[in-house]
Amino acid sequence: MDAIFVGPVALTRKALLAPMSGISDWPFRQIAHRFGAGLVVSEMVASDRLLARETETRLKIEGRGLPVHAVQLAGCRAEDLSEAARIAEAAGAHIIDINMGCPAKRVVGGCAGSALMRDVDHAASLIAATVRAVSVPVTVKMRLGYDRSMLNAPELARRAEAEGVRLVTVHGRTRCQKYRGRADWAAIRRVREAVSIPLVANGDVATAQDARAILRLSGADAVMIGRAALGAPWLPGEVGADLAGTAPPDVPQTPAALGALAAEHLERLVDHAGPQLGVRLFRKHLAAYAERLAGVPENVRRAALTAEGPGEASRATAAVFSAADRLDPRAQDAARMAAAA
Repeated sequence: MDAIFVGPVALTRKALLAPMSGISDWPFRQIAHRFGAGLVVSEMVASDRLLARETETRLKIEGRGLPVHAVQLAGCRAEDLSEAARIAEAAGAHIIDINMGCPAKRVVGGCAGSALMRDVDHAASLIAATVRAVSVPVTVKMRLGYDRSMLNAPELARRAEAEGVRLVTVHGRTRCQKYRGRADWAAIRRVREAVSIPLVANGDVATAQDARAILRLSGADAVMIGRAALGAPWLPGEVGADLAGTAPPDVPQTPAALGALAAEHLERLVDHAGPQLGVRLFRKHLAAYAERLAGVPENVRRAALTAEGPGEASRATAAVFSAADRLDPRAQDAARMAAAA
C-alpha cells in the first residue's frame, strides 16, 4: 500500500490511533506505536492551559521516542492556538492537529471543539492562524457537522485545505449525536469529494472488517481507531497489518502476557507523570485491560483500582492478572459494542 503524506511526513500504515482525552497519554502512545499504529496522536490539549504552563497539560505534549509526534490542540482564539502550536512545535511535534470535533459539553461550552462547526468562517480563521504560526504540517479533526441540519464537514474541509491543512479526519457523527447510534461511514464520502488532501475516516472501527468497510464506503485513505483501542493498544497495529497484508503484531494471548503489558504501562506512567498522578492516570487503563479477563474476583479488581502508591498499585495489578482464568473471548465483541455505544 502506498504511503500517505502529511506534508513531508510519510505514514506507511493506514490504521491510526485517535486522540482520546484521559487515554492517549505518552506511554499509551509509545505502546501503540510499538505494536505498529500508523500514527499516534496526543490527547486533546487545551491551548489556554498550555499557555498557562500547567504541569499536567505540559505532560500531554510529550513525544520523546516517537518517530512521528502529533499533538492535538483545542481552542477558540487564534492567538492562543497559534502560540500553543509554536510551543508544541518547539517541544518536538512533527504534526499539529486542531480539534474541531470534540462533543464534550465543557469543550463546546467554551466555543471550542465541535462548536467551531457552527461558524465555518471563524474556524477557517483559526486554521489560517495556526498554519502561519508553524513550519510543521497542520491537520484538522472534525465531525459531519454540529447537528443534522448543519452537515457542513465538506465545506469546512474545503476551507481547511484552502488555508493549507494537509489532512482531515472526519468522525461519522454530528456533535449532537455525541457517541450515540452508529457512525455514518457513507456520509464521510462527501468530504472525500470535496478535498484532494488525505482523508481519514473515524467512528466505530473495532476490527479489520470494520476498517475495510469504512474505507470502501467513505473513500478515505486511512482509518482512525478510538475507543475500541482502550485496553487494546495493539489494535491499530493489528488492523493496519491486516490492511497491508503483512504479519500481525505479537499481541498478548494469555493473562500473564497482558499483565506484563499492563505492568509496563504502569511503570512508564509513573516515570512520566510521577507517583501520584501516574497511578491515578493508570486506573482507567487497568479497568480496560481487566475487562479482557475472565474469572477475576471483584474484590481483587477493586483493590487494584483503588491502590494509592506505585508499590501498592503494582502488587494489586499483578494480583488481578494472576487471578484471571483466561482471556475472555468476548472482549473483542465488548470493545465493538463500546465503540458503538
